[in-house]
Amino acid sequence: MSSPESESSPESELTRAIGKVARRELALHGYVSYADLTRVDEKTLLSIHGVGPKAIRILVEELASRGLAFDL
Repeated sequence: MSSPESESSPESELTRAIGKVARRELALHGYVSYADLTRVDEKTLLSIHGVGPKAIRILVEELASRGLAFDL
C-alpha cells in the first residue's frame, strides 16, 4: 500500500538537499526532473511555497553540474 503523498505527487529526481516541502511543491507544479527546471526561471520558482533562495542556490549548482541552467 502506498502513502497518500506518493499518490498525489510524481517521483522527483531533484536533490533532497532543497528540503521536503520544496521537493513536494515543485513536483506538484510539474517540476520533477532537472530538465523540467530548464523551462522555468528563478523568479517563477521563488513564487512557489517552500522554495527560497537556499533551494535556488542548490538547484543552480545541481543544474550546472549537469550542464544545464534555468531559463532566462
